[in-house]
Amino acid sequence: MTERGLPETNALPAVCERMSRVDTAWLHMDSEANRMMIVGVWLLRPTVSLHAVRERIAHKLLQYPRFAQRVVLDEAGAAWVTDAALDIHLHVLPLVLPSKPTSGAAQTEHAALQAVCGELASTPLNPARPLWQFHLVEHFDGGSALVVRIHHCIGDGIALTSVMMSITDGGTGPPQPRQPPDDNDYDDDGDSYTALAAALIGPLTMLATHARGWLSDVAAFAAMADDSPTRLKGKASGRKVVAWGEPLALDEVKAVAKLLGATVNDVLLACAAGALGAYLAALGDDTAGVEIRAMVPVNLRPTGDANDAAKLGNHFGLAPLVLPLGLHNPIARVAAVHARMLGLKGSVQPLLASALLAVTGSVNKPLQDAVLGLFASKSTAVMTNVPGPAQPLKFCGATLRQTMFWVPASGDVGVGISVLSYAGGVQFALITDSVLCPDPDAIVHHFTSQFNQLLTLTLMLPWGAEQAS
Repeated sequence: MTERGLPETNALPAVCERMSRVDTAWLHMDSEANRMMIVGVWLLRPTVSLHAVRERIAHKLLQYPRFAQRVVLDEAGAAWVTDAALDIHLHVLPLVLPSKPTSGAAQTEHAALQAVCGELASTPLNPARPLWQFHLVEHFDGGSALVVRIHHCIGDGIALTSVMMSITDGGTGPPQPRQPPDDNDYDDDGDSYTALAAALIGPLTMLATHARGWLSDVAAFAAMADDSPTRLKGKASGRKVVAWGEPLALDEVKAVAKLLGATVNDVLLACAAGALGAYLAALGDDTAGVEIRAMVPVNLRPTGDANDAAKLGNHFGLAPLVLPLGLHNPIARVAAVHARMLGLKGSVQPLLASALLAVTGSVNKPLQDAVLGLFASKSTAVMTNVPGPAQPLKFCGATLRQTMFWVPASGDVGVGISVLSYAGGVQFALITDSVLCPDPDAIVHHFTSQFNQLLTLTLMLPWGAEQAS
């Protein structure tokens, strides 16, 4: 066994698949401070049975070969190997929520589920088995709650959202693979060749073609000053706490974005910045001029490629966005975030970040930790926004009424912010390190308040004034 607990062998089975360099980097990024898992929750109504969930997962999820494979390490890196001993009973488990006294009162179901999700986010998956697990709370709030944990090396948020939607009632399995083109159209990780993929697997080629832009962004990334010191940044303990609130109305978010000449993502990022600032101010911290950097994933998949979900894997870069926590005017904050997002769109930094991750997947752990430490030292949070289906879905006959997920972070980054649109709502969820931020519920509360304040101020603007602000 390796130091990470993964099986290691010098003689891999004849039937195996090499793990891509980028996915290997995400595999090795797993640490005691931050488990590299994407954790999600489905709230269902009415109740679903454990038998039905196991049957559905076995029938639909295992159509994706990756979920029937375990990870084996060798001298060349990592490989996916089919797990002949896969037992669905070890991957879809019953979960009973504890009822712990809190200040003399019984813990609510919501609080108990949040506490268990934090514990699961802090607990590593069994490295000898395929790196995923479902936990069913059969009786929760008039229905059921399904908690899922999937290691990031299996796929990114876009791919995994597609996979999870495919296991719902009426969902289709993975698309059939295309006929492979000529060998010259494939990179050495087996992905189809595109201009973006060329940037990921051929950074030196891109460097030669766009040398000035690459060198400028490399220098800018390395020279970026650390963001403002706050209580949200420090040595992570590895003990996670999670929180989520009720969804915002997507139509209202879209209306605010349109009136302010911004994007939905700009509005949500600005509200997140306002919520973090309000949280710090409520604790007595001076937020004047405070700005923190959030690493924002940027999808690098070719648009309209239905085979991406079947391939899974990680196909995204990271853009460093500075959030103005100390800017108290909500409308001015949206304008600032919008301007900064526009500035990032012309940058090759997301491609650079992905290329750096590909390199770290091929080097020894000390060097990898040094590269990943660079990312962590420059940021306080990770924030991701994933689009989900516009219509409500069903799972095993029950309605999926609310869904949320939590994004993992690397190094000692202690704040993960996730936004997911689903069925006309926008779900805001937060995962934090218990030492750096023990009460993420307070930030979730501030997020809703910040949006309501922004909505009110936007509606009060004189006609046409919003475009000039």
